[in-house]
Amino acid sequence: MKRFWLAPALLAGAVLYAGFDPESGLRTWWQLQRELEAARARIVEREAEIEALSAAARDLDGDAFAMESAIRVDLGLSRPGEVIVLFTSADPSSDRNP
Repeated sequence: MKRFWLAPALLAGAVLYAGFDPESGLRTWWQLQRELEAARARIVEREAEIEALSAAARDLDGDAFAMESAIRVDLGLSRPGEVIVLFTSADPSSDRNP
C-alpha cells in the first residue's frame, strides 16, 4: 500500500520542483503561453480593423462625392471660396469657456 502512494508523491514533488525552479523552463513556458494569448487577441483586433477599413474602401469605391469628401477631410483641403470651420474639444486645464 505504501508503494502505491510513492509514485504519485514523487511525481507531485517533481512537478512542484519544476514549477519553482527558474532553470526548468516551466515558468518560461507559462509566460510564452500568456504572450501567445495576447498575440492572438491582437490578431483578432487587427482582423476587425482590416474588415472595417475594407468596408470603408468598398463604400468609397464608385461614389465620387464620398471619395472627394474623405480626401478633403483627411488632407484638410477646401475648394476656392469655401470656409473651413474646425471644432476642437475644450481644454480642461483652460479657464476659458467655449
